[in-house]
Amino acid sequence: MVRARAHARLPDLELAPDAHAPAVWIRVLGLITVVLVGAWLGLLVVGNVRAQVGPMDTTMTLRPSLQGGTKINVSPLGALYLDTHSAPVRLDVNVDQLDPVRSQALVDHPERLSGLQAEVAQDVAHGTLDLAVRSCAAVVCGATALGLAVYRRPRRALTAGGLALALLATSGVTAYATWNPKSVLEPRFSGLLSSAPALVGNARSIVTEFDVYQKELARLVTNVTKLYDATSTLPAYAPDPTTLRVLHVSDIHLNPASWKIIASLVEQYKVNVIVDSGDTMDHGSAAENGFLDPIADLGVPYVWVRGNHDSGITQRYLSRMKNVHVLDDGRVETIAGLRFAGIGDPQFTPDRSAVPGGDAAEEQAGDRLATALREQRAADTPADVAIVHEPMAARMTDGEVPLVLAGHLHHEQTEILPHGTRLRVEGSTGGSGLRAVEGKYPDPIEASVLYFDRGTRRLQAWDEIRLGGLGETTAEVSRHLPEDNQPGATPSPSESSPSESPSPPGGTPGTPSPSGS
Repeated sequence: MVRARAHARLPDLELAPDAHAPAVWIRVLGLITVVLVGAWLGLLVVGNVRAQVGPMDTTMTLRPSLQGGTKINVSPLGALYLDTHSAPVRLDVNVDQLDPVRSQALVDHPERLSGLQAEVAQDVAHGTLDLAVRSCAAVVCGATALGLAVYRRPRRALTAGGLALALLATSGVTAYATWNPKSVLEPRFSGLLSSAPALVGNARSIVTEFDVYQKELARLVTNVTKLYDATSTLPAYAPDPTTLRVLHVSDIHLNPASWKIIASLVEQYKVNVIVDSGDTMDHGSAAENGFLDPIADLGVPYVWVRGNHDSGITQRYLSRMKNVHVLDDGRVETIAGLRFAGIGDPQFTPDRSAVPGGDAAEEQAGDRLATALREQRAADTPADVAIVHEPMAARMTDGEVPLVLAGHLHHEQTEILPHGTRLRVEGSTGGSGLRAVEGKYPDPIEASVLYFDRGTRRLQAWDEIRLGGLGETTAEVSRHLPEDNQPGATPSPSESSPSESPSPPGGTPGTPSPSGS
């Protein structure tokens, strides 16, 4: 009988753990929630440090973030975003104010700028150390306090505080392991700072001086000092006399606002030449020609190739305008120190439906341009930049020119083709024109400023400019460097020029059929 009763109780002993399993998971999830919320509240309330960085007073803060990185707020002018690390915490640096005494001392004694790098590095080191200590205390106190309020058990509350500290420590180790000091090479701007390219220096400087994070940080501090010193207007872009600036626009599509934007960019960036890769019009009719008249007032050479929305009427009207250079059939011109070659789009499809020649016509036009580029190189007068409208045609020039510019897609993209040519596709500088109202959200207005070395005529850097579309007022600028201009990179022969190939990939050079326009 005893054995029978004992045997009868065995099922109860086996089922007991399963019966309590849901409660265990609920307690675990509850503890995790307490740890995360408490740590966040701790950082929010006391997890910030006021630090003096050179002539500026700043507030440094750690914030929970899925993307990590660093955000530098320069109120009220905007912010810089740097992809410095990958961890669930973001470093926020708020520039609170400029100390007038220390700033005036730099103005009165400019020789002190030479020591600003070491001073800034030391200030940042002290600030981040204080921030780390305070953040540890903040997350422990926050999680412990919330744990005590929820559980009312000191032991459980201390466990929450310990887990919060472990979480922060793990995040710190992850940030250290993924730290990218070169992230400042490609900063992203928002707000009014997007119109202040001087903040990161000129194109010559970013190639020669952006080699270590501390050195660039000193440059940021110096230029922010100059930025705050201007009371009524933002400082003008400080031009480097050895650098040529090319403004690339495309797909304006009859947007009259584009001309004011282009004129502003020409003035702000001290542009030497404008390149328009087509679709300036929408239907290519003679009635639209008056839309082109503001080009004459831009004050710099305007290089243009025909798009599939531009007609022969459009091309003839532009060819008669002063300071406009229409490139077609592989024609090459030297403009502002650079040799440009271009060909117009072989198709004319203003209704956005008819495709007379399709991809074959584009490839044929690209082959024709590639033939002209080879002839120029054989004559020891190689082109520096090729221009087309359709990226399909651009791909046929691979290996024949260092850089080819295109449009048509209404969004920006950059690609290194198999034989070394860099393909830069511009977005719509007209925000897709009237069709911007067809979608749920307006298309952005996009343009780029490309920086070329005057001696080598090689691309040094480019700024992608993105403005809010119809009815929006946002602005963003991203700076990029070619791979061979990254700090420490040694350009190889293949990087210095496209590979010598007998013909572009994808076919043999031929003669395209006459354009439909």
